[in-house]
Amino acid sequence: MDAPPVKLSELLRHPDDLDKIPALKLEFTRKKAAVDSQLRGGLREQLETTQAGMNGIADGQKILLAIRDEMMKIDTLCSESQNMIKDFASINLVSQAHRNFGAVEAMVDNLQKFNDRLNRVEGMLKEDEQDKENMPNLLGVHYELTQLRNIRDDAMEQIQRAEDRSLQSTLEDYFSRLDEAIDWFDEHVGLIALNMINLLIADNNSLVVRLAIIVEAEEKSDQRVEALQEALKDHKEMATRFQSITDGAKKVRGYKEKFLKAVAVNCEGQFAEVREEFLADPTKLADMMKWFFNDLNAVKQGMVSLMPKKWKILKTYGDIYHQQMHDFLISMIEDPESSSANTLEIINWPEKYYKKMRKLGFSESDLKPHVLDNREQELVKDFRQLIIKFLDQWIERIFAQERRDFADRNVEGSNLDTDEYGYFRTKNLVDMWRMLREQVDVAANSQRTDVAEGVIDAMFLRLRGRQQSFQKMLEEEGEKYEADKTAELEGFQALQDWLIATANDQMACIDDNEEDGRLAYLSSFKQKFEPIVTPQYMERAEMEISLLRDSYVDLSTWCLSKFAKLVIAVDFGAVMPTFFTPRWYETTAMRQMVATLEEYVGDYQQVLHHSLVDVFIEIFADELLVQYLMGVRNKGAKFRRAEPFQDKIFNDVSTAFEFFRSLPNADLGNDITQTWRVTESFLQLLTAGKDEVPDVFQEFKTRYWDLQITWVEAVLRSRDDFERSMLNAVKARAAQMDVVRGPETIMGKVK
Repeated sequence: MDAPPVKLSELLRHPDDLDKIPALKLEFTRKKAAVDSQLRGGLREQLETTQAGMNGIADGQKILLAIRDEMMKIDTLCSESQNMIKDFASINLVSQAHRNFGAVEAMVDNLQKFNDRLNRVEGMLKEDEQDKENMPNLLGVHYELTQLRNIRDDAMEQIQRAEDRSLQSTLEDYFSRLDEAIDWFDEHVGLIALNMINLLIADNNSLVVRLAIIVEAEEKSDQRVEALQEALKDHKEMATRFQSITDGAKKVRGYKEKFLKAVAVNCEGQFAEVREEFLADPTKLADMMKWFFNDLNAVKQGMVSLMPKKWKILKTYGDIYHQQMHDFLISMIEDPESSSANTLEIINWPEKYYKKMRKLGFSESDLKPHVLDNREQELVKDFRQLIIKFLDQWIERIFAQERRDFADRNVEGSNLDTDEYGYFRTKNLVDMWRMLREQVDVAANSQRTDVAEGVIDAMFLRLRGRQQSFQKMLEEEGEKYEADKTAELEGFQALQDWLIATANDQMACIDDNEEDGRLAYLSSFKQKFEPIVTPQYMERAEMEISLLRDSYVDLSTWCLSKFAKLVIAVDFGAVMPTFFTPRWYETTAMRQMVATLEEYVGDYQQVLHHSLVDVFIEIFADELLVQYLMGVRNKGAKFRRAEPFQDKIFNDVSTAFEFFRSLPNADLGNDITQTWRVTESFLQLLTAGKDEVPDVFQEFKTRYWDLQITWVEAVLRSRDDFERSMLNAVKARAAQMDVVRGPETIMGKVK
């Protein structure tokens, strides 16, 4: 696109600009020609589109006129048809007589062959009776019986319409054997319908499909009969004429309803068996009801594909079974033989029931009525809530005491305990776990798994809440020292002790002693409640315990990290801002910090849980490294080529390495030194030539995928030879790189 037009006053500002007029005239002429060409092209396209639309409208009008003319011709032919055919009335009368004669002839033939055909049907029924698992003649019998039924219905209809009904009783006797065959066939159909689930389990899909074909055919026949009967109410004369010339059934046979009734009867019979078992042992209701869900699952997995889609067979079965479940539970509640244990089990059944039904594809809103008519009493809920109420009171009382102990940590010394290993511990952890075990005993006394599970769920929730509350309490206190709001660091060491004690508490909750077989608090708690909950709940409880175990580890690590950050903020607060500034060259800040770190490790390794000592050192080392690298953001931080900053960085790192390599755990020392080798890449960013910086950055980013560009920018800006082009080149290289993400590295913490 050309640039926007420029005013002549801007182009011709000076006398010398008059020489530009010929060139400007040519330029404007060229632009005008281009615009005119675009306008002509657009106008041509619009004209073509409009013309095509008008042509389409005209063609449509012609077609409509042609259709109207043809319809008028057809109407004329219909109205004049009688005049076109001579003797039309006589021909019509002869045609009716011929049709009636043919119908009579067919009726006579059917009546003559009726008994022979019925004999064949009875023979096929006998064969099916001997092979009830397969019933090979089922479809053939149904077809023949349908034909024989139609013959009988037509004959009986004719005799009823005749003026002389003297032969009606004779016909009824003639057709009496048919009713016996139909009853026999219905028994076979009913037997199949009652055993549909067993047939599916036995993989006898053929018999299921054949029954579905029969029921579907009968359903269509019933729908046609009902339509005729409905029409007979409003248009009696027309419906009678239509009925007389229509082959097929004349009455509703109701096979679909019989099929559904058989499903309900089968379900009801199984509930009758459950009743006696349930009265004898209420606690096994879930096991007693497995057949219920297995049946529906068999329908879902095996029957849906075998039945007509319009039946929605899974929903049909679900509605029938749900109604039977509802009727059974209501009857058990009202049964005088039912005990309170039965009633309590029933009250807590809906939650499990609807959960299982959801897995089968039934939402609670689709299952009507409510399985207990919303008649659940509050007995179990009240009992469970009572236990939880006492649980909350105990936990609040214990945490209130812990808050007081924490607030008074200076008044009463450390205000902490030590365990048999000499590790710092808070005072109330033992009481808290003892209280939880006591409340588990109370829940177990109810002899209701749902009560126990509800209480255990509440305990899991309260345990997580306690962790969060404890962390918040320590966090709020730690912020005062990090923000330098506490005069003379009052209570600082006691806060450090509490952080160590809290970290130890978390390990006491999860660290099982395999040597002497002693279980940690969490494992002991699990062992306590496991016998009183269901295996299904235990699977979920295992997940909760795993989450709790992880959160205990997280809180323990958080305490040690907070300890390290507090040391950096308080003990190193004066020296950290001097790094990479002119004062940095004049101090031995790194040696002082390493000495302080060594002192802290020496002071606390005896009172810190043995599994946390190495973690404590590693967290301290990582936090020190992060703060060291972030020193490039210090006010006045600048790396000048003329100053020995390389030697100074090397000296700092060597001082740290000296301490790490002296650790008793050589593997830990090696791991930490490897982490600190990131300073080599840091130094390369500072010393590389301007043209080499993008390559150094790329190598750095490849090794540390979470390296942040904002920190790299701060490093580059701290160079005395910084130029904007260096940063632009780094950003351009970053945009070109395809970084592979992996585990978090130390550079992810460097902002």
